[in-house]
Amino acid sequence: MIKIYGMITCPDCSYLLDQISGLEDEYEYIEIGEHVLKMKEFLRIRDSEDNVEIFKDVKAAGGVGIPCFVLEDGLISLNPSDAGLEANPR
Repeated sequence: MIKIYGMITCPDCSYLLDQISGLEDEYEYIEIGEHVLKMKEFLRIRDSEDNVEIFKDVKAAGGVGIPCFVLEDGLISLNPSDAGLEANPR
């Protein structure tokens, strides 16, 4: 199962929610604004030494790093296509 960390107030995250509707057996959406424990779970991933390069540019630009995808093999990605989804065309 692919995990997606995001927030409903993020336009890129909400765009993904429509795509995964009805696909709960393939995707788990984790709303990080729902509870501090979910936020901490995401921050542990984002701030891990193993993931510095993945989030470096996003953090330098002042971004949070969502949506964030944890693929079935454990790979961390910020690219929706890696999770079989389309990015927000905005």
